Amino acid sequence: MKRNHTAEPAHDFGTLAEDAKALLAATAEVAEDKVVAARERLSMALERGREAWGTVQDRAVQGAKATDKTIRNHPYQAIGIAFGVGALLGFLITRRGN
Repeated sequence: MKRNHTAEPAHDFGTLAEDAKALLAATAEVAEDKVVAARERLSMALERGREAWGTVQDRAVQGAKATDKTIRNHPYQAIGIAFGVGALLGFLITRRGN
């Protein structure tokens, strides 16, 4: 089965967040200072992770929109560049095989 590599980081972060929430819930009644401090650090790390993930998603969307706009404004140049890059990669790959 082929996996969608673009969805993997989102799935991994979701799984990590669920596991961390489960750990927080499981240790909710433990009142030791070390456990309380660790719970606070984990909660803060989860929040920073959510913020960072949101920032990454926003930047990816902005980059995709900018790329789409550029390609739509300059379609023939984009085709030429894509052809050139493809030809260069093809040349390098076939040459490496020799």
